Amino acid sequence: MVYGTEFRGILIEKDDPASRDMAGYRVSLTKLNEDSLPQGDVNVDVSYSTLNYKDALAITGAGPIVRSFPMVPGVDLVGTVSASSDADFSIGDAVLLNGWGVGEGHWGGLAEKARLQGKWLIPLPKAFTPAQSMAIGTAGYTAMLAVMALENNGVTPDKGDILVTGANGGVGSFAVAILARLGYRVVASTGRLNESAYLEKLGAAEVIDRATLSEPGKPLTKERWAGAIDSIGSHTLANVCAAMRYRGTVAACGLAQGMDFPGSVAPFILRGITLAGIDSVTRPRADRIEAWDRLGRDLDLSLLPLISHEIGLSEVIEAAAQLLKGEVRGRVVVDVRR
Repeated sequence: MVYGTEFRGILIEKDDPASRDMAGYRVSLTKLNEDSLPQGDVNVDVSYSTLNYKDALAITGAGPIVRSFPMVPGVDLVGTVSASSDADFSIGDAVLLNGWGVGEGHWGGLAEKARLQGKWLIPLPKAFTPAQSMAIGTAGYTAMLAVMALENNGVTPDKGDILVTGANGGVGSFAVAILARLGYRVVASTGRLNESAYLEKLGAAEVIDRATLSEPGKPLTKERWAGAIDSIGSHTLANVCAAMRYRGTVAACGLAQGMDFPGSVAPFILRGITLAGIDSVTRPRADRIEAWDRLGRDLDLSLLPLISHEIGLSEVIEAAAQLLKGEVRGRVVVDVRR
């Protein structure tokens, strides 16, 4: 009997997959067999992946991310097609993936090999090396979608200050960098004021303490923000909305503080603001390609070493715990080959 090629990967297992509790939940770096890969029409030799907040929740078991077991986490990947029955991709093509439920319901990128649906993939943009594309990853791609939402709602640099919450995180870091390069005056909100110099290097004109936004507030406050990109949710998002200028737009793309929205309709009715939800997981391919093309033009790639750092696959499990503790700045790129 001929067996498939062995490869390394992070594997999450659970003794009783149907159980709601975390008994028997475990994660390891282990050897997998190519025959065990899930169904798909494109095989990819993965070169780089990432460690996102969602991946950290899955790896540590701190959140109900994984929907089937066993599971390889990793919501991003870049690599080379090794086999394909999809007419859009041929052997040797460099491809990129963000989202589509990989790492949750379908094996993801934190392994040396992946089998995927071709419709989930886009060609690796020529503007980026594989490592650069993962330094950007879902975080940069989401930030670009949020910037595009502000633009589509008429938020231009002359309208006033743009707030970025969670500015030290992946999405926040890229949002600050992109907006600043496009000429916006960016105010960065963070719980780590000791990182102010980092945010200023990315282009922030002002850094404020997240505590000014994270507690319960008033339905409507003094107008300050022409636009905002929020990855925090809960009271923070409600307070951001309360301080929006007339016809301002908030692009909401995260829930680090919580899924709730303890806000008021007042800013929407009295100031005509827009709350634009940013879905990066199942975005149509045309939107994905546009966002990545924009990243090639509107992101200063010289900032990537400042925003990201690289680890090997063997360091992922430890790094996941550190990320959830707030001990990791910016992006974590994973070289799955080491």
